[in-house]
Amino acid sequence: MKKGSCASLLCALVVVLVVLEEARVTEAVTCNPMELSSCQGSFTSSAPPAAGCCVKLREQQPCFCGYKKNPSLGQYVNSPNARRVASACGVSYPNC
Repeated sequence: MKKGSCASLLCALVVVLVVLEEARVTEAVTCNPMELSSCQGSFTSSAPPAAGCCVKLREQQPCFCGYKKNPSLGQYVNSPNARRVASACGVSYPNC
């Protein structure tokens, strides 16, 4: 009986850890293109990106493919300036 209790406790612990990890990952990336508003000047001109822009680009990087496929956002994400800003911030440009 003691062995069964330990196994059940271990299984419960694993489930809790998996749920917490999924919640952390979900919480970490919220795709919101408005988060990139600090980059707008750099996307529309040759201005260098501000540090805050680079921070937001890194945070939003997992969302880039979705942004590229969005008809309203694709023109900005696919622009030469977006590639330049990503490069200046050390963020890899998505291949999707």
